[in-house]
Amino acid sequence: MFTLARNELYRLFLSPLAWVILALCQLLIAYLFLTHIDYFMQIQGKMSAIPGAPGVTEMIAVPLMNNTAMILLLIAPLITMRLVAEERRNNSLPLLLSAPLSVVQIVLGKYLGTLSFFIVLLSLISLMPLSLSLGASLDYGVIMSGLLGLVLLVASFTAIGLFLSSLTAQPTIAAISTFAFLFLFWIIDWAGNTQIMAETTSLFNWLSLLRHYEPLLQGEVNSSDVAYYLIIIVAFLALTIRRLDAERLN
Repeated sequence: MFTLARNELYRLFLSPLAWVILALCQLLIAYLFLTHIDYFMQIQGKMSAIPGAPGVTEMIAVPLMNNTAMILLLIAPLITMRLVAEERRNNSLPLLLSAPLSVVQIVLGKYLGTLSFFIVLLSLISLMPLSLSLGASLDYGVIMSGLLGLVLLVASFTAIGLFLSSLTAQPTIAAISTFAFLFLFWIIDWAGNTQIMAETTSLFNWLSLLRHYEPLLQGEVNSSDVAYYLIIIVAFLALTIRRLDAERLN
């Protein structure tokens, strides 16, 4: 399983797409980071006169991690689209399924390899807010909570993308369907805010990926929010295992 995960990560870094995504993400997030710093510097004088005014963490680090979540929502389908769909398109999936590995090991290997790529990406991104400690006092609790939220988010994105990739032989279709699914579950709580759908508000709020990320972004680590992401991860990995297991039996 870990050998497959290592090979999956190695194959990702052999792809120009992975390097392009890494470079563009760093460039875009660095631009947003500098923009937040510039805005904070402009209003710092006015904020200092307000008792209990938000500091560097609230004005720079938290918005940056919120922007990072949106960027990950856009790029996750591009990374996960080829996980199984490309194997099926290249007719190498039967060979993979015939390997001396269980379907569980195959799915977990692909999942962990892809998730490792996102962890590398998040590690590079986290250096930006942490670099603020060189000239300001940071709330490390809020930053660590936000980074935990990003890890749980991207772990959920990867599990969902892996499952949708297992349903098709076309990576492009897998990418589009993954983005549509993730975007739907990102904004699904909006429907719950209308009077027409008032009776299902709690259900939509619970299903929303964003609603469970917001408390973590504010430094509140609730077991219910962590459990939600773990349920999403386990559920979609189980669906992928069931899908590939049925294909192996056929």
